[in-house]
Formats: sequence, C-alpha cells, structure tokens
Amino acid sequence: MKEITAIIRPKNITKTKEILDALGFPAMNAVRVMGRGKQKAILNEVSFKVDKTELLEMEGTMRYIPKRMISLVVPDEDVSLVVEAIMKVNHTGQIGDGKIFVSPIEKALRVRTMEKGDSAIT
Repeated sequence: MKEITAIIRPKNITKTKEILDALGFPAMNAVRVMGRGKQKAILNEVSFKVDKTELLEMEGTMRYIPKRMISLVVPDEDVSLVVEAIMKVNHTGQIGDGKIFVSPIEKALRVRTMEKGDSAIT
C-alpha cells in the first residue's frame, strides 16, 4: 500500500475528485493549505485580490499561496494509475502546478470492521 499526497491548485480539486471517483478511488481526504515553492508564490497565480499586507512579502510575491492537499491510500498496483490521473488533470506546464508525493504505508486498519491491509482501504 502507498499513500499518495498531492498539492494542487484549488480550482482543480473538483476535476481531480471526479476523475479519481471515475477510476474507482472515491475515498480521499482534502485539506485547504497555504504554502509556496521556491518561486516564492507569485501573485498572478491567485485569482483574487490580496488586501492583507501580512500575506505579502515583497512587490509581486506573497508569503504563501492557497492550495489544496489531497491524500489517499491505494494498493501498490494502482499507484501509477492514480498518479498519472492526478498529473493529467493538474498539469499546465506553469509554475504552481503542484507536487505529488508517494509514501509507503506499513499498516492500514478499518476501525468499524477491524479489517486489515488492502481490504481496509478498498
């Protein structure tokens, strides 16, 4: 089992959720996050006016930029499918497209049924 964590643009969360659902992966966690890459959060990446001076760093940049972080656990054999789907939906070739991380999961347990391993996540 692997955990796939993706940080994506907020406007792509619905499309990403729909494609994962269509592929048979409806279960996920989604969180609103703030962050930035090495380019220091360029202002034209956001589609709203920034009025809060505490969010601004220097002319044309922000300290942090709003993103969405999704996380799901999938069987090993489905990792490539899920990662490719997330990449296809979120790739524009522009700064700020996001990041995807794949991490090993040692154990998964479903509390309600006490299932373990792959059966706990499917």
